Amino acid sequence: MLKGNVPILATAFDERGQLDLTSIERLVRFLLQQGIDGLALFGNASEGYALTQEEKQALFYCVKKQVGDLPLVAAAGGASSAVAIDDINRVHRWGATVAMVNPPSVVKPGPEEIYHYWRDICQACSIDIMIQDAPLMTGVTIPVPTLVRLCQDFPAIRYIKVEQPPSTLKITALKQALGDSVGLFGGLNAGFLFEELCRGVTGTMPACEFPEVINAILSAWQEDRQQAQGLFYRYLPFLRYGVQPGIGVAIHKTVLHWAGIFTTDYVREPAKSLDEITRHELRELTQFLPLTVLKERS
Repeated sequence: MLKGNVPILATAFDERGQLDLTSIERLVRFLLQQGIDGLALFGNASEGYALTQEEKQALFYCVKKQVGDLPLVAAAGGASSAVAIDDINRVHRWGATVAMVNPPSVVKPGPEEIYHYWRDICQACSIDIMIQDAPLMTGVTIPVPTLVRLCQDFPAIRYIKVEQPPSTLKITALKQALGDSVGLFGGLNAGFLFEELCRGVTGTMPACEFPEVINAILSAWQEDRQQAQGLFYRYLPFLRYGVQPGIGVAIHKTVLHWAGIFTTDYVREPAKSLDEITRHELRELTQFLPLTVLKERS
């Protein structure tokens, strides 16, 4: 079962805004050297919304040839179950281990429409499913009873990524209802990781430039929870800084560019590049909080 540190892979572009697979290969090597439990592609921090199908396929195959049997989570879905099924089956053919699926968000569904959406998906797809519950991104709130009903009715739903603030309360409610039958993951750039661990998550899916920080917190959690708490509180300003709407993607990519892993920090609109003041703030923050990715560069 998927668990632990499953970062969202950032997507590299060159100066012309074209996919930069060489930079992506460097990033994957860095992540494998640090040790990760899986890797997620095409999520919000991957700019999956801004990639063509051809780019997604090229990116997936580039990653797959490097990681071997490491579990790969691919964000897939659509504005209807028919579109979602097509997309999910596509990433399954490519070799994804888990499909991470958001609810449809163009026409906002109610609880019954949400249930029908995942029912149709589970009946038509044979890959493990992760429900991404991220109303800040989709504008769709999935009630706890609906999530519980889906997981109980459809065994293909193996995981839920809980990103509805306050995530801690929803994690507790889901844990009480589902026990260990479904893996619960935190998101929101691990900004509530310590509290989520206290509530029973089995893993987290943050951005990808600080895997050693997440690994240290998860490792300490097993032996010394006070140490895990201290590590988390130390890096919380950095985790918080990287989850800002509109510029979060650029924050992750700027760090990777400073590290020499990405050739550029180019982001595709509607995401925004960093202004000079924000760039200065980020530089000060990373000088105060050491990151392996930057330490290796210096």
